[in-house]
Amino acid sequence: MIDKRRYVLTVCFLLLVSGKCVYAQPASYILIAHRGGVVDSSYTENGIPALKKALEEGYKMIEIDMRVTRDGVLIANHDADFKRFYGFDKKVVDADWKEIKNLKSSLDGNSPQKLEDILIFCRKNQLGVMLDNKIRGLDTVLFNRLLKMLDENKLRRSALTIGTDESTEFFTGKLRLSCSRKQLEENMRKPGFKPDHYFLFERPANLSSEDVAWAKEHGFMTVAAINKFHYRKSTDFMADAKRDCDRMKEIGVNNFQIDSEFQVFLK
Repeated sequence: MIDKRRYVLTVCFLLLVSGKCVYAQPASYILIAHRGGVVDSSYTENGIPALKKALEEGYKMIEIDMRVTRDGVLIANHDADFKRFYGFDKKVVDADWKEIKNLKSSLDGNSPQKLEDILIFCRKNQLGVMLDNKIRGLDTVLFNRLLKMLDENKLRRSALTIGTDESTEFFTGKLRLSCSRKQLEENMRKPGFKPDHYFLFERPANLSSEDVAWAKEHGFMTVAAINKFHYRKSTDFMADAKRDCDRMKEIGVNNFQIDSEFQVFLK
């Protein structure tokens, strides 16, 4: 009697070596490192050591939190001030670059980084960028300087952006902007609409299989956000995050913006 399991494996092997195997390879997930790299109790957010660790761990993109100092320097910093990592209780918008450039993180000795230097690191290491714009208002001179930096580092075409209401119109068509499904449906009715001007960006609680299928049908990239903040009321945030990751994979999501604790669920 034929061993069915051995027969199936043999056939698959023969198809594989002949170049005609119909069995799909495991899905490859694009990981976007939330808050500027692999961030845990050892690494500072938006820091060079965290970036290097993300590169080592195989991330393809880095989410960078973008702010501007009082003297107009674009920097990478999540918080509105420097207190949490650097012990400097002053807001970014009230500080000059000369005041903050030599601050040292208590975790890994990192100093606050100019956005330009982060972009250079990403270009040299073939990492894409997701920009989280935390700058209030519409400063077109500043934002045009940002676009120039992205162009100089050949990052603009692939860049993703989490925008603000004030800057959305300026960046439309210049950078790919994050949207909910409702926002995408509204944008589709506007003159000059193109799918590659936007991407669907949601936490799993707000993302259904129908949403993912709809986005694919209309040419939108989908990115699921698996972030610790979403589980702040959970009694077992790792179990909940795993459940969300598994469901996102099942419904066809391939791109994930994640905190580094959750990368184990997407290997």
